[in-house]
Amino acid sequence: VWRYEECVDFKIPHLCGFRWCWIPNWLPSWCPTSQKDLQAAETRMLRCVSCSFTKHFIPVSNGCQLWTLACGGAGSRGKTPLVLLHGFGGGVGLWVQNLDALSRGRPVFAVDLLGFGQSSRPHFSKDPRRAEDQFVEAVEQWRAKVGLESMILLGHNLGGYLAVSYSIRHPGRVKHVILVEPWGFPERPDSSEADRPVPVWIKALGAVFSPFNPLAGLRLVGPLGPSLVQTFRPDLRRKFTSMFTDNTVSEYIYHLNVQTPSGEAAFKSMRGEYGWAKRPMLQRIHRLRPDVPLTVVYGSRSSIDCDAGGALKELRPYSHVEIMTIRGAGHYVFADQPEDFNQRVSQVCETVD
Repeated sequence: VWRYEECVDFKIPHLCGFRWCWIPNWLPSWCPTSQKDLQAAETRMLRCVSCSFTKHFIPVSNGCQLWTLACGGAGSRGKTPLVLLHGFGGGVGLWVQNLDALSRGRPVFAVDLLGFGQSSRPHFSKDPRRAEDQFVEAVEQWRAKVGLESMILLGHNLGGYLAVSYSIRHPGRVKHVILVEPWGFPERPDSSEADRPVPVWIKALGAVFSPFNPLAGLRLVGPLGPSLVQTFRPDLRRKFTSMFTDNTVSEYIYHLNVQTPSGEAAFKSMRGEYGWAKRPMLQRIHRLRPDVPLTVVYGSRSSIDCDAGGALKELRPYSHVEIMTIRGAGHYVFADQPEDFNQRVSQVCETVD
């Protein structure tokens, strides 16, 4: 007797993206979260950052704002800033093991992408091209508002995809692009090749859940969500054991991902079957100006196919394309091996004024 509807407007009684016709107004929210809970969880994540930093909402178009963390002291002024774009389901707090090291030589900005984290969560177009445009133009408007003439753009996962999309459209604003385990670059293989290794049960689950946003299940379980994150993703906690011995990371991940499914819905529109991008970036990489250098960072233990890095080298034979592999790291390279990651990224940044 209930109907499911992922929604952006929560003005009616709701349960974390669900509208339930039989729940009265006075009952508490199904998911134990709120914007204040997310703010508090992020504050706990950032308490281990030693460098001086400020936090701001930067206004962009249509009344939206991008939540921004700015690091770096007076000694780093005059250097090209490093801008960090997180991946799907991430936020600025996940860079806690990187901010101190990376901000020693230059200003560092960590941004919650539009529709994620504490940034505004507007309605995105269901058209993959237009949804991508919304992400990219928000980054450009953010850059202009902050007053950056140019930047080093580092993106993880979805952030890497958007970093290249941005650089294609605004090449004069980017001095180097660093892709960390980027999503969405290769084309989906021919159906005959792609279907063969996929078990039937995975196809069946994909068919069942394809109408829903990727994180709908986390909202569906309501109050069980926080313990579910701790139980099924203990690796997230282990990645930050040098900083936290409690559930700080799990709680932050939970509160990030049970808010209004805005950027999440956009990602669903951009993603095809089995997670392949509907608009693969390798099909457009020829549009990236040849003088924009690329560095691609992979983890040696990641399940992400690193063939895209080799393809980038082949497609840009007269451009700088460097591929780095960090030993012992999985998909979250920056958290799995933060010291190695920070050193490699800092070396790349040293090549830029």
